[in-house]
Amino acid sequence: MRIGVPKEIKNNENRVGMTPSGVAELVKRGHNVTVQHTAGEGSGFSDEDYISAGAVIAPTIEETYATADMIVKVKEPIESEYPLVRKGQLVFTYFHFASDLELTKAMIASKGVCLAYETVQTKDGALPLLIPMSEVAGRMATINGAYFLQKTKGGKGKLICGVPGVKPVKVLVLGGGIVGQAAARVAAGMGANVVIADISLPRLRELSLSMPANVDTLYSSAHNIRKELPDTDIVIGSVLVPGDKAPHLITRDMLKLMEPGSVLVDVAIDQGGCFETSHPTTHSNPVYEVDGIIHYCVANIPGAVPNTSTFALTNATLKYVIALADKGWQKACEEDAALKAGLNIVEGEVVYKAVADLLK
Repeated sequence: MRIGVPKEIKNNENRVGMTPSGVAELVKRGHNVTVQHTAGEGSGFSDEDYISAGAVIAPTIEETYATADMIVKVKEPIESEYPLVRKGQLVFTYFHFASDLELTKAMIASKGVCLAYETVQTKDGALPLLIPMSEVAGRMATINGAYFLQKTKGGKGKLICGVPGVKPVKVLVLGGGIVGQAAARVAAGMGANVVIADISLPRLRELSLSMPANVDTLYSSAHNIRKELPDTDIVIGSVLVPGDKAPHLITRDMLKLMEPGSVLVDVAIDQGGCFETSHPTTHSNPVYEVDGIIHYCVANIPGAVPNTSTFALTNATLKYVIALADKGWQKACEEDAALKAGLNIVEGEVVYKAVADLLK
């Protein structure tokens, strides 16, 4: 199969769809891999690294798409890429269609085959291609929340760990999945007092047994969240409904319960955000203020640490890329229910129910 790895062109997105080692595995199996010129530079990989792995370097994104049966990338195509997707061409990436009607319409019109990392799901409900980026995003959510809590960044001027004689900050984590667990563990390691909320009692039991002593668990409800907000310094929103929009767990009227300079970090922004006042931001302009509360809503948080993120992503995606390349997408999806669950749009038809229902 001919596989294309284009350069990511979303704002400050420095990850790349595949490491040179991943390319080498595909070439070893007889596949042809084309990598766009400088696609890996932001992640620390040179064109020479890819050439050594057996790839061909294409000078432009247009040529990278034109020569490929399958495109492997990180983020959803943006508007300038829409015309590059061909009928029957497989695009394997994060799409998050539920929060982007225009992207959905464009991919329907392209008649391409859109296989989304975020909805590949195993029998036990795990999301193997979200896990590595969720682990990165959760850790970064706490780090960024602590950073923007500084007075010079618009926050209330508190140090997350406190000092002897001065209490540490309180961090409320909404959602006890991979992101929430990673965020809570880093916050606890930094010395904060942490509350992690979820609607799953079995999950809360697991967290209560595995988390450090400075992490408390809480059943998530609007009432309980309201009670926590007055003395909370950082809220990390990490709820996920696979393929669907995130629910709004904090509404605008709830912001008045918080002290000015508190920080909201919305890791669910790719799926529409879990705060009513959230809208996507970028690494170059990451925060804004609503009613005195700082909002951090960057839609590609792991893009800030692209070397770590690209290695982690390729570690997870490579076995699926190999299956798709070796067998073709139809046979690969027939044989692997997890991969089949990743199909969102197939040659003009929306085939993922949550996206179809949400976008009508």
